Amino acid sequence: MSVKEEIHGQIVGALEGAKFPIKTPDELFDALPDGPDTTCKSGDVVLKASDAGKVLSGDDFPFESAEDVASTIVDKAGL
Repeated sequence: MSVKEEIHGQIVGALEGAKFPIKTPDELFDALPDGPDTTCKSGDVVLKASDAGKVLSGDDFPFESAEDVASTIVDKAGL
């Protein structure tokens, strides 16, 4: 499994049970188990939700699913 796939899966898992649509960065942080401190790791790659928040823009919202969030973050983070 690639780093991108592993991080993607961890983001989807972290958002299990989240209510969608997620319309703002604050709603996204609130949906994560540790808020902005939620961390995904794969090998030497560490991605904190607060870091992911830096690559998202208002145009990325609303998110309709955990899959949508994960795909957008891993693409914009360049994984």
